Amino acid sequence: MKKNIRVFENGKYIDKEINYIPIRYIISILLAIFEIASIIAILVLLAMYVPYFYVAIYITVIVIEIKIIASDENPDYKVPWLIAVIALPIVGMMLYFMFSKRKLPKKIIKRLDVVNKPLDYENHQNNLNKLKEKDELLYTQALNLCNISDSHIYINNETKYFKLGEEMFGDMLKELSTATKFIFLEFFIIEEGIFWNKILEILKRKASDGVIVKLVYDDIGCMSTLPGNYYKELRKFNISAIPFSKLKGTADGEFNNRSHRKILVIDGKIAFTGGVNIADEYINEVERFGHWKDTAVKIKGTSVNELTRLFLIDYYLNEKKLKIDFDIYYNKEEAIFDDNFIIPFGDGPKPIYDKNVGKIAIMNLLNHATRYVYITTPYLIIDNELMRCIENASLRGVDVRIIIPHIPDKKMVFELTRSSAEILTKSNVLVYEYTPGFVHAKSYIADDKVGIIGTINLDYRSLTHHFENGVWFHDEKLIKDIKNDFNEMFNCSILINNEKRKVNIFKRVLRALLKLISPLL
Repeated sequence: MKKNIRVFENGKYIDKEINYIPIRYIISILLAIFEIASIIAILVLLAMYVPYFYVAIYITVIVIEIKIIASDENPDYKVPWLIAVIALPIVGMMLYFMFSKRKLPKKIIKRLDVVNKPLDYENHQNNLNKLKEKDELLYTQALNLCNISDSHIYINNETKYFKLGEEMFGDMLKELSTATKFIFLEFFIIEEGIFWNKILEILKRKASDGVIVKLVYDDIGCMSTLPGNYYKELRKFNISAIPFSKLKGTADGEFNNRSHRKILVIDGKIAFTGGVNIADEYINEVERFGHWKDTAVKIKGTSVNELTRLFLIDYYLNEKKLKIDFDIYYNKEEAIFDDNFIIPFGDGPKPIYDKNVGKIAIMNLLNHATRYVYITTPYLIIDNELMRCIENASLRGVDVRIIIPHIPDKKMVFELTRSSAEILTKSNVLVYEYTPGFVHAKSYIADDKVGIIGTINLDYRSLTHHFENGVWFHDEKLIKDIKNDFNEMFNCSILINNEKRKVNIFKRVLRALLKLISPLL
């Protein structure tokens, strides 16, 4: 197939048409489908022709049903699997064995024991005590987040908010040019074009000058944007690139646990994170779904070490040759910039994280709010627990406002988003649709006191399966900038009014069916 891309070459922008056939990905997906179909076919044949084999199948089905019911999984997640196993015993049973796991494979867990090096930060407890003296409720949120994410709290780090991807792009290029020791990049999506090519130009130059450059990109996230062997091409320029959880065509959890993280670390002193992937729609150089609204944050100071650590864990989980020395990449300089408290944190599957870190952090923000909570999310596909949390905040008088896209990127998912929005509006939650286009930002602020910016969407995949990251902060200046941006978005968005919006019977049936399987999407 052909792709049109706009690239920056020899000091100018040019349009190029390239032939792109993702052969490795096609083969991997076909192998997985073949494996599933073969196993199911064998079981069906055995049930048909081997005496009493079907009895063993039904006993297994009953055991699986008991296991699902007795598990500590979210009830919303249990129901679709129970229905699948009961309605289609053989097919449902095998799909459950292959894809229900939320834990990492054993081979990855063994590797994790080697690479999961704890970060020692001696000022952590002192910083917590300072926050407790200032605001005890914020202290409880911070303490909880640090405990469940194995992260630390930092003070006096410099922060900068970007209300659009193109703002971050310019600043990112400037900071990349200052690198003298190392550059780490981890992104869910990278696509050739203006954004990536200008970054790549700097990475090539820095690598040739002896700067260590390491890159992680998600193999499925880049399935339609990069050739399957792209990491080999980058290695020719001394860029140590590696795909995260490279597809091998096996029917297992490799399709579930993706790296949705967006991290750029420069010399251990500067870091960028947020919702922005490295593709031209994120900086509005190309238009896919109207105006692309995204947000990001830059941090300077010792808090960058937490994002450095997350990157190194992900890099070495996927690198065959383990040459680990995390300490040489950590910034030990305590610099004083601003009066703030910051916790960069990660989230992901078990056993790295026993709790749903992002979900708990967002719920804590909602539960402690007294005046307002503002949220942007591209997807609003939430479980009953989070739904009740948002509703309860609104019903006790908190001004809860959520901004979702007006122009969707995935129509089926958008139906679920609108369905959830309509439920929330019944509890006085104000849900807005961003009329200029698509909101990809993942921003959360409350009461002019606390906020979260990162990669965490309000959907099952992001809150449960993916490797994610975010920055929790108590930073008056940063929150003021974000709140001003929210007010600008409210002014160019439409408020959902269920009384004026009619939904036909077809859409209602579709939404009901999609909601049933939404935890598996």
